[in-house]
Amino acid sequence: MADLFLTSGSAYQTAGPHASWLGRCCPTAFFYAKILGIVYRASGLAKKSLYDDQRWIESSLTTIRALEAVGGRFEVRGLENVRGLKSPAVFIGNHMSILETFVLPCLIQPIRDVTFVVKESLITYPFFGHVMRNRNPVVVGRENPREDLKLVLEEGRKRLEANISVVIFPQTTRSVEFDPGKFNSLGVKLAKRCNVPAVPFALKTDAWGLGKRIKDFGPIRPEKTVHFQFGEPMMVQGSGREEHNAVVEFIQKNIAAWR
Repeated sequence: MADLFLTSGSAYQTAGPHASWLGRCCPTAFFYAKILGIVYRASGLAKKSLYDDQRWIESSLTTIRALEAVGGRFEVRGLENVRGLKSPAVFIGNHMSILETFVLPCLIQPIRDVTFVVKESLITYPFFGHVMRNRNPVVVGRENPREDLKLVLEEGRKRLEANISVVIFPQTTRSVEFDPGKFNSLGVKLAKRCNVPAVPFALKTDAWGLGKRIKDFGPIRPEKTVHFQFGEPMMVQGSGREEHNAVVEFIQKNIAAWR
């Protein structure tokens, strides 16, 4: 199962109905029960330093299967742009829900080692925090933009020099609506500083809704198809303004098409 995205060409699409009777009747409860099991098992392995790349990929794939088990559908395209990379890269995309943090590892890690830029609160979550810390992320506070910029450029450089790609969501927070004004150029700056490709990606993951009280635990809406689209890698020239605008346009174009 861990080789699914390596052997399926440039795309993956959920084939046929996978939902169980219980999953269709109670999608939110059924899905979260599976997710909590995934995180609990992963946390136990992480605390023992046994949560390796392969197990990360397997957890990620199991998350896809969990959403498919309640009737969710996935469409993933542009994987040839990941597979064609000759060096580590900075993956730059929009941030809609916590689902992408679970799913992106099985799309990228089988091809290139990868980690995330994450906010500090994510590594303090019960159980899930152990998993994220185990993956050597770049951790930012999101309170001082200038300090975050300095930290991402320095720590991101260390990851890229170690041949580890970096996923960054340059938004202030997760949102169903994409606001270019709140999408900074930090990912492009990191790619330019380290002379590695910037890979744009767009996603639509509102099948895992945002909660009113606890943001990460919103309703599960399996009728909403989950989309991931990877664009062509680009080397950053000059100020990077042109490449940043290209990333924004790529995200806007795909989100508009999915709606």
